[in-house]
Amino acid sequence: MMTYTSYEDEIKLKLAVWERELMKRPGMLQNISQSVQTKINQILPEKAHQTITTAVKGVVHTALFTAEYTPKNAPSSGDSLKDCDDKAEQVRSFYKKLAAAEGAGTGAGGIMLALADFPLLIGIKMKFLFELAHVYGYSTKDIRERLFILYVFQLAFSSLDKKRELLPKLKNWEAIASTIPKDERFQQQVNWRELQQEYRDTIDFRKMLQLIPGIGAIIGAWANYDLLDDLGEAGINAYRLRRLTEL
Repeated sequence: MMTYTSYEDEIKLKLAVWERELMKRPGMLQNISQSVQTKINQILPEKAHQTITTAVKGVVHTALFTAEYTPKNAPSSGDSLKDCDDKAEQVRSFYKKLAAAEGAGTGAGGIMLALADFPLLIGIKMKFLFELAHVYGYSTKDIRERLFILYVFQLAFSSLDKKRELLPKLKNWEAIASTIPKDERFQQQVNWRELQQEYRDTIDFRKMLQLIPGIGAIIGAWANYDLLDDLGEAGINAYRLRRLTEL
């Protein structure tokens, strides 16, 4: 049985496993799910696609260029990685429950309310990531930290090719951040078209089922809970990577 010399050593091993899983090619079940999801995308009304696309750009633009999602509490200072991880799990638990309650409420109201869930859920995801940044000691008043948050968001909800492009950036963030302007010129780093397309195309099959009348409430709660859990895993591990490079 392997023993660890420190908590950080244990996390390094967990991160190595996470990276391998993240970069693994989709299995048969995932391919089938993607095929079904593509068919659902094809039969959804154009209004649904427009709603999702508008929601992605609107919420992300708000996150990047306003203070709406900036937590009131100051970033943590001097906490160990374990302390940060413990707080992060508490935050993830809270937001999973919040997302589940929101998904159940909108899912019970038919297709129009289910569509309204998309921008609401993206907003919850952004609030979670902003709070997570402060848990690990990074101030979201720095516009470059908001770009890091956007990359974490994309890492959780993008294709395998995009994940392979993003992970090295997150692992070498300090070097990359030093080349990014601190003012709004940094928006040149954002490919809006790609961002919207990637998110829309990788919206989980579970989420699409929420649009089916009769089962929306149950599916909405389940899908939102799981999607926040997935985002939490990406976010926590991304900040772990940063903290470990600073040790």
